[in-house]
Formats: sequence, structure tokens, C-alpha cells
Amino acid sequence: MKATRTLIRNADIVVTMNDDRQEIAGGDILIENGRIAAVGHNLPREGAEVIEAGGCVVTPGLINTHHHLFQTLTRAVPAAQDAALFGWLRTLYPIWARMGPDDIRLSAQVGLAELALSGCTCSSDHLYLFPNGARLDDSIEAASEIGIRFTATRGAMSIGESKGGLPPDALVEDEAAILRDSERVVDAFHDPGEGAMVQVALAPCSPFSVSRELMRVAAVLAREKGVRLHTHLAENDEDIRYSLDNFGMLPGDYAESLGWTGDDVWHAHCVKLSGPEIDLFARTGTGVAHCPCSNARLASGIAPVRAMRDAGVPVGLGVDGSASNDCSHLGLEARQAMLVARLKDGPAAMGAREALEIATLGGARVLGRSDIGALKPGMQADLVLWDVSDLPLAGQWDPVAALTFCAPIRPRAVYVQGRAVVQDYRLQTADPRDLYARAKKSVARLAGETPT
Repeated sequence: MKATRTLIRNADIVVTMNDDRQEIAGGDILIENGRIAAVGHNLPREGAEVIEAGGCVVTPGLINTHHHLFQTLTRAVPAAQDAALFGWLRTLYPIWARMGPDDIRLSAQVGLAELALSGCTCSSDHLYLFPNGARLDDSIEAASEIGIRFTATRGAMSIGESKGGLPPDALVEDEAAILRDSERVVDAFHDPGEGAMVQVALAPCSPFSVSRELMRVAAVLAREKGVRLHTHLAENDEDIRYSLDNFGMLPGDYAESLGWTGDDVWHAHCVKLSGPEIDLFARTGTGVAHCPCSNARLASGIAPVRAMRDAGVPVGLGVDGSASNDCSHLGLEARQAMLVARLKDGPAAMGAREALEIATLGGARVLGRSDIGALKPGMQADLVLWDVSDLPLAGQWDPVAALTFCAPIRPRAVYVQGRAVVQDYRLQTADPRDLYARAKKSVARLAGETPT
């Protein structure tokens, strides 16, 4: 394979997120064979494609640690617009039950394309229902087509309404079958190596939709296979009541009792974690996917992110499903994280640079990746060129802070492994108009309408 070199030249500022959090004015980035070879000034241009980055701030690619891509075809459903978590789920389960493999794949394509256009270079996805023959393979194929890194989590629901769970019985699976397919997808798709484009994690959906035994056995299987664990935890007051009523303990303690704490585990939301639970997560290195927009949309509350960060809990950002956020823009998520932290703990609770750090380095740590999240030699060349010369940033005094304060901002270019996924503000790997047209037809069918 022929060696490739790219020189990103003369950026207004390169935000490295290196150990010193260095910001380099007028900086260059040299990329060789998909990895960062050098960061600095006046780097050699011989044999390299030169990208002039004047007017841009360059950052590491943004990392999304929690999503439900299958929900992209159920945004702004009228009956679910004003519901809290459990009611929202009960409204949407019957619609999701009508989806099939083509819907799962298309929904993932749309969501991942939207993420790429927001500066995201790596996304997790929590697929926990598999109606009408759908498989995790469908969303993995979509990620390959869009071209961003992907942590596909094999979710599951096994406790339906007839057994005291939340989901309808038609959407739950036999636990033995869940475990067999979990092992299959890990063996088929998980790449444990540096620079992996696809990794797999095991992710029983939630404590109110799977059994204790499945949670326990999934943790054992994940560690045998060397993959990570993910689920929802302590999302809102209903979640806490369910845990106390059914397990006699708080969600964090329940997780610990089943082997669901450790530096190979991350939980979504954690809005209602208590002080002792935060200490537990910090002590064990258990990560959190913070989803501030979804938490606000469902009125779940404001997660204690300042307390988590101060204690040493790994925290990344998650846009969550498009049915509980209605958009997949990580820049907006970083802004919301900063704003709600201030709403909870005061105006100095979180700065713009810390929010950007959570969106990059924080996400990498939560997903167990040491090869992305920063711009320094040896790292994967996942980076974003943000145009700070556009009208929405006119009048800004601090272009790095403006990326968060003034979001959303369109990325001029997005590179994954040194390849342009977005170039000149345009997605290079799919046609957004085609995705929109196909999504419109799928929505009409799912809603029981005749496409026009």
C-alpha cells in the first residue's frame, strides 16, 4: 500500500488536548498513513497533500459515548413529545416493533451522517431491540459506509411486561439466545487493536428490562472476551424507585453486586447517582456517558457531573437516541453540558475548554481508547477543522471557547484515520438528500401512512 502524507497547515489554533493541554497558534499537523506524525510549526510539506487551515481551529474529533441510532426514524413523535422516561418508552415501543433490518441500517446511516457533520469521529451505539430479523450487523454495516469509528454495543431486553418489566413481551429475547448472539458478534466484529474502526461491547438494556442473571453472566462473558460493558443506570426518579422496590438497593450498589463496576464499564445518564455511588465509580474507574440534552428533554434532571469529575469519575458525552434528543450534534451537547453544570453548581462549575475536553479526551477514556481524543504524535488522525471566520462567530474574542459558547458550528472538514469524511462542509461518504428521502418513506410506513 502506497504511503500517504497530509499536512494540515497554518491553523489559527491547534487544540492538542495533549498532557499539557497545549494550544498552538499558527500550528501544523502532519499525518502519515492515518496517524499523526508531528504537531508544531513549519512541518515539512515534501510529498504531502497540503490543506490550508487558515481561519480554522483544529481539534481532536468529538467522541459520542451513548446513542440509540435505531431511534433516528422516530424523532418528534407527537404522543411522546411531553412524556417522562417510562411513558415515553411505552409510547415508542410499538413503533420500534414495526422496524426491520432495512430500517435499522437506514436509521444508523442517518444518525451517523448527522454526527459526522457535527464533528464526531467516533460513536458508540446501544442497539437493544432486534425486531423482524434485525441484527447488530445492520448498524455495523452502516457505520462502515459512513466512515466513522464505531463501538457497537449488543444490547438486550429479556424481561417483558408479563414478568414485571417495562418492554412489551414481543420485543424481549430469550436469554440463552442473547448470550449466543453476543458471543457471535464479538467474534465476528470486535477489533481489540490500536486504530480499530469497529469494536463491540455487551450492553443489556437496563435493570428494569433484563434479569439479574443476564446482567451477571453478561459481565462474565464480556471479561472472558476482553470487551467492555454498557447499560443505563440511575436515569431518573422512577429508575431509583424501581431499583429500591425490586432490588432493595440503589442502582450503583446493584451494579456493583453484579460485577458491573470497573474500568471496563460505562453507564449512561447517572443523573441520580448519590455521593457514595460517585465515590464507588471513582474508586473503580467506572465511566459515565453524560447526556444533558436528553436528560433535559425527558425532565430526568441534571447529572452531578461536577462532583463526578472532581472525584475522578471518567465522563464522556452522549447525544442519546434521536427520539429523546431529536438531534445528534455533539457541539450542542458540549454546550448543554457546560450550561446545565452552571445551572446546578454555579457559573464557574464548568468552562468551555473543560466541556470540549469531556467531548474528546473524556469520551476516549470512557470507551477505553488511548489512541484517539488528542492530537499528538502516534495518535490516530481523527480531527476536525472548525471554520471560525463565519458569521455566527463574528465578534468572538476567544475562538477555542467560542466552539462551545457559540455552538452549533459547522465543521469545514472532518478526518477519520486521515481520510476526509467531511470536506468543504459536505459529507463525502453518502448523499444526505438520498438519506432524507429514504427516511421520509420509512417514517410514513412506520406511521401507517402511504408514502407520497
